[in-house]
Amino acid sequence: QVQVVESGGGLVQTGGSLRLSCAASGSIFGINDMAWYRQAPGKERELVAVIARSGRANYADSAKGRFTISRDHAKNTAYLQMNSLKPEDTAVYYCYVGVPRGPLVDPYWGQGTQVTVSS
Repeated sequence: QVQVVESGGGLVQTGGSLRLSCAASGSIFGINDMAWYRQAPGKERELVAVIARSGRANYADSAKGRFTISRDHAKNTAYLQMNSLKPEDTAVYYCYVGVPRGPLVDPYWGQGTQVTVSS
């Protein structure tokens, strides 16, 4: 079994910064993609940023230029550095971890961490 735990959320003013962390643990022999999603009240969950095992990263348009995703393979951990935060970034942020199992990839999710940006 794999556990995913996010941390680093909180309350910040517009223009501020936060750094989210996502740590995966358990029966892990490798991780494919790691990603951050977010879900605001009344809205669907949306992809914010994803980083492949190679380190290649992709971002939602709303995150480009402000957010940076990174990962530490040795620690099975991903990070999301969020700068120039806006009230519309307010959401619960979830970490996704893709763990290979033969030809398949099992998805694992964290419980979420709340990010609130005040105007």
